[in-house]
Amino acid sequence: MCGICGELRFDGSQPDLSAVGRMMAALARRGPDHEGSFSDGPLAFGHRRLAVIDLSDASDQPLVDSELKLALVFNGTIYNYRELRAELVKRGYRFFSDGDSEVILKAYHAWGEHCVERFSGMFAFALWDGHNHLLFAARDRMGIKPLYYARDGRRLRFASTPQALLAAGDIDTSLDPVALHHHLTLHAVVPAPRTLLNGVRKLPPATTLTVAAGGKQRQRTYWTLPARRPAQPRDEREWLEATRIALLNAVERQRLAADVPVGVLLSGGLDSSLLVGLLASTGVRNLNTFSIGFEDVGASRASEFEFSDPVAERFETRHHKYRIPNREVLQRLPEAVANMAEPMVGQDAVAFYLLAERVRKETKAVLSGQGADEVFAGYFWYPLMEAESGSDLERFRRHYFDRSHEEYLETVAPPFHGPDHTSALVESLLAQPGADTFLDRVLRMDVTTLVVDDPVKRVDNMTMAWGLEARVPFLDHELVELAAQMPPSLKLKEGGKFPLKAIARGLLPDAVIDRPKGYFPLPALKYVRGAFLEFMTDILCSPRCRERGLFRRPYVERLLADPERHFTPIRGNKLWHLALLELWLQTNVDRPAA
Repeated sequence: MCGICGELRFDGSQPDLSAVGRMMAALARRGPDHEGSFSDGPLAFGHRRLAVIDLSDASDQPLVDSELKLALVFNGTIYNYRELRAELVKRGYRFFSDGDSEVILKAYHAWGEHCVERFSGMFAFALWDGHNHLLFAARDRMGIKPLYYARDGRRLRFASTPQALLAAGDIDTSLDPVALHHHLTLHAVVPAPRTLLNGVRKLPPATTLTVAAGGKQRQRTYWTLPARRPAQPRDEREWLEATRIALLNAVERQRLAADVPVGVLLSGGLDSSLLVGLLASTGVRNLNTFSIGFEDVGASRASEFEFSDPVAERFETRHHKYRIPNREVLQRLPEAVANMAEPMVGQDAVAFYLLAERVRKETKAVLSGQGADEVFAGYFWYPLMEAESGSDLERFRRHYFDRSHEEYLETVAPPFHGPDHTSALVESLLAQPGADTFLDRVLRMDVTTLVVDDPVKRVDNMTMAWGLEARVPFLDHELVELAAQMPPSLKLKEGGKFPLKAIARGLLPDAVIDRPKGYFPLPALKYVRGAFLEFMTDILCSPRCRERGLFRRPYVERLLADPERHFTPIRGNKLWHLALLELWLQTNVDRPAA
């Protein structure tokens, strides 16, 4: 896990090394263990390292193979690097390090751009091919690791965060009206290649980018997700056994690809509890587990300790519990938002930020349960959509969009008006071939698009802000491919996530399996009152917010007058959504971090 950045010039000039240095400084929190740079003609790389595999300086980056004339900056983990290394050794390659980074270099030399199809892992990397004067960049299938870029006629710059690109300078920070529409209607999801800023784009998941020194570029999608029944039918028992094996393989593979201890973020829900149980079933002992709780607001519970404690006790983990008062949440909100690559409205983003700070004092790497609800249909809105009539778009929109297009037009000022971009996007995604049923289409869109720019981005971003690597076994691409073939009716059984519940039965306490779905609670950002209401009022009524002119004042006043009345269909607070967006712009765009 690391922070990466670089610049490729198209105009014959030397890369701006001072700009690369500023990007590296902005990425320091992602990689506290080492910093390094590399330049060759029109190309310059910068890297901040978090050492998790091969802790020696032999794996410091940028990683340069002078014999092959290749250089690499890499963020992530290749879980099958040992197997690939053995295969490459048989082909005659010699290795000077023991890490996964060098495997990428040799794999590219051996297989070219198709090397990514052999990688099992989470990754974003850029590789300089000195023989052919090409920049080759790639992002993992599930988009777990980020890669942002800014391009004009003179150069391409890339980095792990928009903040790093902003630190380099010369970025168009005007708002992209299409991205703004997505952000305010699709639960802050802005699918690649867009971001809220016109001058910043991001590489889509499962995509490679090849850029010549003269600027010519080619983009290739190397993986797609079919959601169809297999040619050989399976009965329920066979599906459950196949799922158990695939999940166990993912958990073991992700735990073992590390030279540091790997803990588990234990929320008390089924998903993270199952990770702990599966690790214990393989003989893992003295596992570090971590739970967080906040203050209740009214009847809304803000801790899941009653569920996480029994799991920790059953498997005799080294359990760490953190209870955080609301005054600290409020005090640390601006800091958390300053570290968000893009505005993230999910209340658990702030929770992850505060948890990661504490976890990092104990370990460098953890497993997390993100993705299970999307892969195995665990959210309450899936059966509601399934029971609806109408077009695919109508069935989805009714239960997921944060606000209608009409309400969006009430929310933002006329310069940001336009057509219903989000409906057009979702309709096109649901219409893509390769899915058998409506729910197959919805789940495929969730896993390949929505999960990327919502829960997965939150977890990576907020943990890496503290130099903590979070791994997500439920998004192992082989497990995801298996689940996509599974009949949706099997996933929806017993209220959703039936395969995981069945695997957990007898392994976990029944109370954890049968409990209602929880949502990493931070109710102060859902039921906005008291000091939190004052905080958001100050932001939305600030001179800078009024000067920006993004929001229509009557809409803002309506939310401020009764903030606990205005929720999205998936129970997000609309006032918090607006306050967060404005705070993010003030913190990261108006006053970019040094």
